[in-house]
Amino acid sequence: MNEVKCECGHVNPHGTILCEACGNILNENDKDQKLVDMRYEGSARRSQTYNKTLVDKIWNFFSSVKIGVILIVITLITSALGTILPQEMYIPPLIPPSEFYREQYGWFGQLYYELGFHNLYSSWWYLLMIASIGVSLVICSLDRVIPLHRALKKQKVTRNEGFLKRQRYFSETKVELTDEKYHSLKEKLKTKRYRIREENGNILAEKGRFSRWGPYVNHIGLIIFLIGAMLRFVPGMYVDKVLWVREGETKLIPETNGEYYLENKQFILETYDSEKDGEVFAEAIDRAGAVAKNYQSNVTLYKKEGNTLPGEEPELEKVKDGEIKVNEPLKFEDYALYQTEFKLNELSKMTFALSHKESAEEYGTLTIDLNNPKTEYRLSDGYEVEMLSYFPDFEFNEDGEPSTKSKIPNNPGFIFKMFTPDKPEGEISFVAIRQTIEPSGDNQYKMTFKGVETKNVSGLTVRKDLTLWILALGGAIFMIGVCQGSFWYHRRIWIYRKNDEVWIAAHTNKNWYGLNQEISFVLEGTGINEPVDQLDTARQG
Repeated sequence: MNEVKCECGHVNPHGTILCEACGNILNENDKDQKLVDMRYEGSARRSQTYNKTLVDKIWNFFSSVKIGVILIVITLITSALGTILPQEMYIPPLIPPSEFYREQYGWFGQLYYELGFHNLYSSWWYLLMIASIGVSLVICSLDRVIPLHRALKKQKVTRNEGFLKRQRYFSETKVELTDEKYHSLKEKLKTKRYRIREENGNILAEKGRFSRWGPYVNHIGLIIFLIGAMLRFVPGMYVDKVLWVREGETKLIPETNGEYYLENKQFILETYDSEKDGEVFAEAIDRAGAVAKNYQSNVTLYKKEGNTLPGEEPELEKVKDGEIKVNEPLKFEDYALYQTEFKLNELSKMTFALSHKESAEEYGTLTIDLNNPKTEYRLSDGYEVEMLSYFPDFEFNEDGEPSTKSKIPNNPGFIFKMFTPDKPEGEISFVAIRQTIEPSGDNQYKMTFKGVETKNVSGLTVRKDLTLWILALGGAIFMIGVCQGSFWYHRRIWIYRKNDEVWIAAHTNKNWYGLNQEISFVLEGTGINEPVDQLDTARQG
């Protein structure tokens, strides 16, 4: 594309509307306008100039503010849809998502799952929308800020007469501008903190140019914020996992690359006392029976030493002991463990005795670890029990067969095969809480319930967030841009001498009333007419 040379001698990029140096109108079709468009100083924007190649079309698409707003609205609506039902990360981990949404929310839950809304915020198409907003912000900013900066940097003091006459504020006065009045104008402008430039007896007074960059600083802040949000989906940058640890149990802390383990030494629950705290919590205690005052986990943090083979028990080195309370996490490296939930008296072990149904004589007992059961239990000579099936959270499925809802031992059920000297082929019995089922119905032996052990379970949240500082930086830069564009104004006043006349032209990007007040102060006592708002004149005409 050919560059455009103005009559002042300045060479402008193709597509320039107003000469960057003098403000002369370069497009003949725009010379009939009463006022010039000063939004981007008449500079040549790429999106308004080139539209031939595929790159041009993509650039023009994303440079549209309308497109950017549409992308933001679509993303907001989509984000809201993701909050209608809980996301997959918040549903019970041992239930398949397809079954959970169908069972809990019916046809709507099934549709919600099939559309992918159950895992919305990490889906590729949602991330693509976030990336599209970022691309739109980058292209919108570059398409405007570069030509605007170039135009403001290259502007001359002496502007084209047509440019001055087409400013919103303009006046011309036939008056002698003496050196005394000229000096007075400059001093008053300086008291209003204008930066003065002079050329051939003409003045350009300017202040607050940096406020023009406010929207683009906003864009930079938003781009950084979006980058931080997208980095949360990069492995190792953001962790938000739930860890359930039973008393006495040592578990691997998720998302620590197999390095850190946590042992739950003791879980403590303190409740409000109806006598000591009755005045404050009497109503709540009467209604709920017990109100938690404090619950905490006393834990020990370990770190794995060396490398281990699959299935080999790791060697652990103690790092530190700690107490995890609500809002008082245990911190190590970039991780923090928060106390969020608890479960009291979860079934841990169950003890049974192999006994004769008629005589009630017992031939030995066995204790089953409900979280790590064995398959065979040898009792006295000739007596043995084999566990054929184990259902931690027993229920009958749609086909009437025993199954489990989860791996948590809320309602354990067992299928035993009992071997005795007189029944070497064995007898099969299904045993659950308060029920026993015999397939043949004529067993001579049975499994008699003897006792149960329980443990408290701590629900901890594992947090790691390496993106927080990026989000904070983006938010801070965004607020700086908001202040920059809201509390300061870009104002320019041109004082132009033509023979025995003095022309006054002025422009601001906002708050025209404030500019008018400053001009009145500057021109007071000089005999120069105050500029007329030509926009009002044009409307009346």
